[in-house]
Amino acid sequence: HAIDKKLIGPAYIDVSKKYEATEAIIDTLSNKVIKGGKGVWGEVPMTPNNVTPEEAKQMVTYILSLKNQ
Repeated sequence: HAIDKKLIGPAYIDVSKKYEATEAIIDTLSNKVIKGGKGVWGEVPMTPNNVTPEEAKQMVTYILSLKNQ
């Protein structure tokens, strides 16, 4: 990922525009960060990340804060 351009995965700014920063969305996306996933942004899977639930929430909260940039 990159902040402002698509690499293998979507740009973080594009992710922030797709999702509202609600607690439920943050929890859902945090679980995807930890477990990985595919299909939402194309066929390339996102591999699981070795982070704690709190670290994942911090990451997702930061990404969703980029919405107005």
